[in-house]
Amino acid sequence: NGKEFARHESIARTLNADFYFAHPYVSWERGLNENTNGLIRQYFPKNQDSTTITHEELLFVMDKLNNRPRKRLAMKTPNQVFLGPIYIASQTPMSSLLP
Repeated sequence: NGKEFARHESIARTLNADFYFAHPYVSWERGLNENTNGLIRQYFPKNQDSTTITHEELLFVMDKLNNRPRKRLAMKTPNQVFLGPIYIASQTPMSSLLP
């Protein structure tokens, strides 16, 4: 855990949220992280040089994964759950909003 976690206690208090640390080399404590790494590997194999990945490729994969239905989210996508009405509005064709 790096310096970005130095103020975790005050951030957790401010957000009224719990904060958990996973132990190094204990992958089963980070199930979502390990699963997401596997999904990313479908697009970028482990032996691929990460410096060859373009910004556009990263945006493409990010969009694919954030719009992939998840069983854990009742078959909704992360975008639907976390962006809620903002996401729904962004998916509505402008023509349907006209009188």
